[in-house]
Amino acid sequence: MKLSLGNYKGSEEGLKNIYIKLILVKREEKLNFTYRYKTRDITKNFTVEEGVKLVLAFMESGFKVATLFTNEFDLIMETLNNQKITLRKINPTSKSTITLDHDRNKKRLIETNEKGYLHELKITDLEGNVYKNAQDKYKQINHYVEILSSLIKEIPNDKLKKVVDMGSGKGYLTFALYDYLTNVLKLNTSVIGVEFRPDMVELCSTIAQKTGFGELRFVEGTIEDYDSKDTNILIALHACDTATDDAIYKGIIAQADLIVVAPCCHKQIRREIEKNKASNELDFLTKYGIFLERQAEMVTDGIRAMILEYFGYKTKVFQFISDAHTPKNVLVVGIKGKINPKKQAEILEKIKGTKAYFGIGYHHLEQLLGL
Repeated sequence: MKLSLGNYKGSEEGLKNIYIKLILVKREEKLNFTYRYKTRDITKNFTVEEGVKLVLAFMESGFKVATLFTNEFDLIMETLNNQKITLRKINPTSKSTITLDHDRNKKRLIETNEKGYLHELKITDLEGNVYKNAQDKYKQINHYVEILSSLIKEIPNDKLKKVVDMGSGKGYLTFALYDYLTNVLKLNTSVIGVEFRPDMVELCSTIAQKTGFGELRFVEGTIEDYDSKDTNILIALHACDTATDDAIYKGIIAQADLIVVAPCCHKQIRREIEKNKASNELDFLTKYGIFLERQAEMVTDGIRAMILEYFGYKTKVFQFISDAHTPKNVLVVGIKGKINPKKQAEILEKIKGTKAYFGIGYHHLEQLLGL
């Protein structure tokens, strides 16, 4: 059923156990390794040959106990302090049906059965089977909802009245989030998708009406012009350049309980850095286009996080992969808290110093908020 490596005495900080099981990935046998640390788990797949070599290497370099669990017995191999190796066979800890099916049995928050909107969005057929060319999109939808579900848990249910998805596009996430809030959490929440392309608004509105999603609406307009009053959760995924700032601004002035943005393009700050060419310890990097681009991304989002903190938001910034065919993205999250005047003064000084260091004349979000 599985192999467990324990009693770790090696040099890798925080590592406690490794659990290995055989799985099928796209009809190919793999060994799935779950590395358990004190504060996180990391999962990796290897070919059987690679996995066996890794197990042997780990048993020689830090793990003192290896336990093989089968339906007939458990086999325990232990390296003692005197380097003597013992092998014990005991009765099985448990018996269960062994399955190698990794791809299909994964529990997802958005299931496919009887989801009319998934069919209308061309994710599934009428029977609820995910189309082969839509597998990545389906995984992406579930990945987003999984991320948002953990953040939504931090907000009391009575504050989940209005959710706005800025730049909703074809509505994949908007529909799935409404489905999750309404059918999984059983909340009476209004969800609004804001999109400037009229054909997308018409398409999504038709699907919402057809599938009976009464509190899901799509409106035509820009992030900049939308009235965000009374918004509890504001989401903007892949809003380009300063449109992300517009979305954060709308969330802050609405005093939204949760603001979630996945920034895309960071041209405004890049142009500022290029224009002013500040002399500092990092100018050897910023003279190269690719490094300048990455630096501009970090500086832009770093200042965004500080501005959110200025207005009392507890911020989180983490990396995620939206699907198999896109690069890693950064998610900037703000959870509403209390404003601290002393901290506000410190943040303003930090923003001022950051701008001076990189030769930045202004940050769009800072300008919107009049800081």
